[in-house]
Amino acid sequence: MPHRPAAPRAVMLGRFVLDEGEPAYMGAWRSGALAAKAEAALEELRICRACPRDCGIDRLAGEAGACRVGRHAVVASAFPHHGEEDCLRGRRGSGTIFFAGCNLRCVFCQNWDISQQAAGRICPAEDLAALMLALQDRGCHNINLVTPEHVVPQVVEALALAVPQGLRLPLVYNTGAHDGLASLGLMDGLVDIYMPDFKFWEPETARRLARAADYPRRAREAIAEMQRQVGVLRLGPDGLARRGLLVRHLVMPGLGAESAAIFGWLAETLSPDTYLNIMAQYRPDHLIPGSPRYADVNRRPLPEEVAAAYDAAREAGLWRFDERR
Repeated sequence: MPHRPAAPRAVMLGRFVLDEGEPAYMGAWRSGALAAKAEAALEELRICRACPRDCGIDRLAGEAGACRVGRHAVVASAFPHHGEEDCLRGRRGSGTIFFAGCNLRCVFCQNWDISQQAAGRICPAEDLAALMLALQDRGCHNINLVTPEHVVPQVVEALALAVPQGLRLPLVYNTGAHDGLASLGLMDGLVDIYMPDFKFWEPETARRLARAADYPRRAREAIAEMQRQVGVLRLGPDGLARRGLLVRHLVMPGLGAESAAIFGWLAETLSPDTYLNIMAQYRPDHLIPGSPRYADVNRRPLPEEVAAAYDAAREAGLWRFDERR
């Protein structure tokens, strides 16, 4: 039998515990704002400015720019993910939809066959809406949109179809943080949990390793806007994320000073209550192995580098860390 979320119940248990309410997009749907956003989203595709690459192409006509994705989103996979943060995966998994294509060119990308070749299934809005509903029927705790920066208009279009059909799960926006403010404006009032990965602090590092020298500036702008929309992360009484910002940071070899700068910015500009996942799973991949140009990042981070990242985060004033069980 299809799984439908139970009716909301109000429970307050402390500073970062949120009422068990309905997803943010329900208000937009009832007011008609969701339909209006869907119309505006399609216009965004006509002269595409969905992300900071600002390609200016007509994706409605099927043209593809830096992301290599045209009119419709391309989905590489969709399934209940049990490897995400505890507050997302719960017992039944996070309903992840992995979008193919990407507006970054990370030379170490572990999913380069998906991100750089846009390999996957073309999903018109009706199919994308059906995927969301199918993940809900499988009992997932949320809908987790992975690498959605370049397909925000398509996501809004699909959401406008899925909600009237019964979608009631929180929406997670899982991004590399190279996001455009216009796209985040479309998602305002629709997203419950923003989960950006703040990768680099220095423009030269971002240019060298992701082909995007503007990444640090764009990430700061985007993450500040996400914080404005949803605030610090709040959990339900069951320990699952309900609303707010969850920041990821991948520890990379030799970049400890950049990690410390990122943590300082999060604590000072956003809040020391920012929920942070310091990730140690970097490994050399894609263009890194065998290339003298990237010899400095052709290794796993050392345990002491990961420990130093935690120390730097605490010194900055951050204290809410993802603790895997």
